[in-house]
Amino acid sequence: MAKKAKKPVRKPGARMTAPKRRGIKAEVISLVEKRALIGWREWLALPAFGIERIKAKVDTGARTSALHAMQITPFDNDGTAWVSFQVAPHSGGARDLARIECRAPVRDRRSIKSSSGHSQDRYVITTPVVLGGRHFDIEVTLTDRAEMGFEMLFGRTALRAGRFLVHPTKSFLLSPK
Repeated sequence: MAKKAKKPVRKPGARMTAPKRRGIKAEVISLVEKRALIGWREWLALPAFGIERIKAKVDTGARTSALHAMQITPFDNDGTAWVSFQVAPHSGGARDLARIECRAPVRDRRSIKSSSGHSQDRYVITTPVVLGGRHFDIEVTLTDRAEMGFEMLFGRTALRAGRFLVHPTKSFLLSPK
């Protein structure tokens, strides 16, 4: 008959030690240590378009990020598909009424299904973004978000690219308000 292993006895006042890191727990801890914590909304910069501040909702339900764009017009630039559009970021400053003219090469055109279940064909571009001092490229779809509360959605692929974790109840953890 095999003997049962005795549980270690903890003396009163003794500190508990963390279990050894191994297996899946070690992977999770490693992922957390390599990622920055952001809130459910953050201020971003889109330097390629001269946008120093735009408020974005961090949306873990959206695969691709989306930017509110007006007057979206495709055009040909030396045999390459491009798109021109306007952005009017509400950064809380004097430039709130100004529209910024933007141009970017088209990466793709995709059918995107909204949270209400409606599909829409959208242009996809790639642009650099800055969040919390981190610079990286993300894919962004261009769409009319005039009726939405945020001019930009920051989706899952952008979260992975920037190596972020989302705190669901906090806001502006990596950016000044």
